Amino acid sequence: MSAITPDHDTISLDGARKARGNLTGARIRWAMVFVLLVFSVMFGRLIWLGNVEVDTSIEGQTRDAIMASRPSILDRNGLEMAVDIRVPSLFAEPRRIIDVDEAADAILTVLPDLDPAWLRNRLTGDRGFVWIARELTPAQQDRIMRLGIPGLDFLEESKRFYPGGTVASHVMGAVNIDNVGIAGIEKHLDDDNLALLQNLGLARDSALTPVNLSIDLRVQHILHDELVDALERYQAIAAAGAIMNVNTGEIVAMASLPDFDPNAPATMLQEGHFNRITAAKFEPGSTFKTVTMAATLDSGAVRITDQIDARFGVRFGRYTIEDFHGKYRILSVPEVYQYSSNIGTIKMMQAMGKDNFRAFIERMGFDGAPPIELPEVTQSAVPANFSEVGAATASFGHGLSVTPLQTLRAISAFVNGGKLVEPTLFPRTEAEAMADAPQVISEQTSLYIRYLMRLNALSGSGSRGNAIAEGYRWGGKTGTAEKVVDGRYSSEKSLAFFVSAFPLDNPQYAMIVLVDEPRPENEQSGRTAGWNAGEMSGRIVTRIAPMLGIQPNLDPMIDTQLVPVELRAGLQQSPVSSTGL
Repeated sequence: MSAITPDHDTISLDGARKARGNLTGARIRWAMVFVLLVFSVMFGRLIWLGNVEVDTSIEGQTRDAIMASRPSILDRNGLEMAVDIRVPSLFAEPRRIIDVDEAADAILTVLPDLDPAWLRNRLTGDRGFVWIARELTPAQQDRIMRLGIPGLDFLEESKRFYPGGTVASHVMGAVNIDNVGIAGIEKHLDDDNLALLQNLGLARDSALTPVNLSIDLRVQHILHDELVDALERYQAIAAAGAIMNVNTGEIVAMASLPDFDPNAPATMLQEGHFNRITAAKFEPGSTFKTVTMAATLDSGAVRITDQIDARFGVRFGRYTIEDFHGKYRILSVPEVYQYSSNIGTIKMMQAMGKDNFRAFIERMGFDGAPPIELPEVTQSAVPANFSEVGAATASFGHGLSVTPLQTLRAISAFVNGGKLVEPTLFPRTEAEAMADAPQVISEQTSLYIRYLMRLNALSGSGSRGNAIAEGYRWGGKTGTAEKVVDGRYSSEKSLAFFVSAFPLDNPQYAMIVLVDEPRPENEQSGRTAGWNAGEMSGRIVTRIAPMLGIQPNLDPMIDTQLVPVELRAGLQQSPVSSTGL
C-alpha cells in the first residue's frame, strides 16, 4: 500500500498545475479580447471623428472672421483716427454644460446685466457654440475663468477704437459688434475691399497696411471745436462745416453737429445725428448768387463793367420780388453781389436766359448726389425745367435744394481757374485731380469771382468775418435761407450759410459753414449769416491758416491786384447796360 501513495500525490499535483495553467490561459485570452475591443472602439471613434465636419463657426460666422483685424485709419499726417484692439469675448458649448442652473448663476455673479432666462436658454441644448457676452474686459475674463465652469471659453476678437471720439465721427462712421463697417468711411472700405478683409485667415496674424485719409486731424479738431462753440454761442440746433483743397479736391476737414461717438455706435441712431454736409439738402439762399454771377459772366450775357437797374422790384403776376436791404438804384455788377441784390441777380439771370441758367446748374454738378466716398449722401432737388418765376427765385437760392458739399465743390471750381474737381477723402495730387476735372468756367470768370468774393469780405456781408481773419486774403458770400414751416417760409427760423475761399490771391482752400436756427449772440447783433456763420468762418481761418502754411499778409497791393483790369482802368460805364437790364 505504501508503494502506491506517492504516485497518487504526483497525479493530483499535475492536475492542479494543469487547471491553473488553463485558467491563466483563459484570462490572458480574455484580456487580449478586451484590449482588442478597446482598440477597436478607439479606432472606430477615430474614423468617426475623421469624418465629422468640425464646426468652425459661431452662430453663422467663421472664427477667422471674428478674429480678423481691420487696417488702422490715419489722417494725412499719420495720426491715428481708428485702430483695432484685442478683447476677449465669452462663448459657451451647451452640450458640455453639466448643470445649466449652476453655470448660469455663476456667470451672473460676474455679468449681472445679463437676463437670467435668456442666459439659461443659451446654455441649454446640444449646440456647439453660442455667444454669451462680447467684448469683455480682462478683469471680467479672469473672474469667469476662476469659476472653472466646463463648457465656457473665450475667443479674442478685434474691437474698433477711435482715439478722437466724436471729432470726426461723420467721416469715420462706425463698425458693428462683428467689426464690419456700417457707416462712413468704415463702410466704404468694406464695400470696396480696401480693408483686405477677404483674407480673413491671415488678417489676424499679419499686419494690414494702414489707410491714410485726406483729413488733417489738426484742422478737423479746430472745425469741430468752432461748431461746438457755435451751438452754444448762437443757441443753434445744429451746425456743420467742411474745408476742401480747391486744387486737389481733398477734404481736409468735415464735421456736423449733433454728432455721435463711434466707440458707441448706437448713439448714431439718435434723432438729428446725421451728416448735414453730404446727407442733407437745403435751400442755399444768397450763397447761390455766386453761381448766378459765374453763370452770367461766363456766358457773356453780362459783363463785369455792366450796370443793372435795381430801382424797382421784379413783378411776376401779383407778386413782386424785392431786395432785403434794397438800394433801389442802378447798381454795378460788383454792387449787385456786394449788396446781395435779389433784383439785380434776377435781371442778370434773365439776360442769360432761364434754360441756359438751368444748363449751367447741371454743369456745375448740382444735380443728383454729391460725389464722395461716404455712403451717407442724398439727392439734390432742382426742378428739371424752370418757369420764369422758378428761375428768378433759383437765381438767389430759393425754390431748389442742394447739399452743402455740392456748393463747396462749385465754389472750389469758381476760384481754382474753372476746374470742377471731384471731392475725395483720400490723398490725391493736383495732377491726378485735374486730369479728369472738366473746365466749367473760363479762367477769366474765375478771376472775376475771386474779386467779388474778396470785395464782399472787405465791404459787404463778410466784413465782420474778415475783420477776424485779417491778413489771410479771405472772402466769400453769406446766405440766410428762411426755413419752410407748415408750408410757408418762417421769418423766425432760418439757416445761415457762409461759403468762402482763401487766400484769394492764390486760392488753396474753400470752406462752407452752416448754422441751423441761430439766435442773435447779444442785443447788439443780428441773426443773419454775417453775424454768425460769417464770423465763425473768420475764426476758423485765423486758427487753421498757419497750420496749412498760409501766413498773413497785410500788403494793400494784394487786394488792388485782385480788381479786374477793366475796373482798375476806370472804363466808361453806361447808366444802364446795353443788355437792357
